[in-house]
Amino acid sequence: MRLQISLSLLMLASGLQVIAQTPKLSVNVPANMKQFVTKGYEVLDITKGDLNRDAYTDAVMVLYKKGEEKTSNVIDNPEKRPLLILLGQANKTYKIANRSDNAVYCVDCGGQMGDPFTGITIKNGYFSVEHYGGSGQRWTRIITFKYNPAAKNWLLHKDGHEYFRATEPEKVESKIETVKNFGKVPFEKFNIYKER
Repeated sequence: MRLQISLSLLMLASGLQVIAQTPKLSVNVPANMKQFVTKGYEVLDITKGDLNRDAYTDAVMVLYKKGEEKTSNVIDNPEKRPLLILLGQANKTYKIANRSDNAVYCVDCGGQMGDPFTGITIKNGYFSVEHYGGSGQRWTRIITFKYNPAAKNWLLHKDGHEYFRATEPEKVESKIETVKNFGKVPFEKFNIYKER
C-alpha cells in the first residue's frame, strides 16, 4: 500500500514537472491584431471580452520574447512580457489603449513549476492576470484591473495571493489587497516585480 502511494505521488510529481516544462503552444493571431506583435516577440495569449463596457469586443494580448527561456534571469534581468489592452472598433479593427511590461511575470518567475502565467480572464470591464508557481511551497497570484470611465483607464482593483505547501494543499493562506490598501494605481504604473 505504501509503495503504491509513493509511486502515485512520484508519478504525479513528475507529471507536474512535465506539464510545467511543456513548450508554448502556437496562438492563432487574427489578421486585425498582427500589427500589435512587436518584432522579436510572439503571442503568448489572446483573450477577448468587454474591457470598457461598450458595444465592441475588446482583447488583452500578452507577448513574449522569442528565446526568453534562455535569456530571462528572474533575479537580475527578468525578460518582460508586454500586456496590451486592445479596444474593438466599429470597423472590426482594434486600437491599442494601453500597454504594460510589468503586469505579467517572466518565464522563470514560477520556480520549479516553470512558467507561472496561466491566463487572462475578462468580465464586464474587469480583467485579471493569473499566475501559479512554486515548488514545495506553491502560490497563486491574481491581479485584477477595473475600467474607470472617468479616467478612461484601468485601475488596479484587487491583488490576491494564496500560499500552500504541496503536501498540505488544504491549508491555504490568503492575502487580498484592494484599493483601500494601495489607493488609485493606473494599469501602466502597476509593477508586479515590486513589493508594496
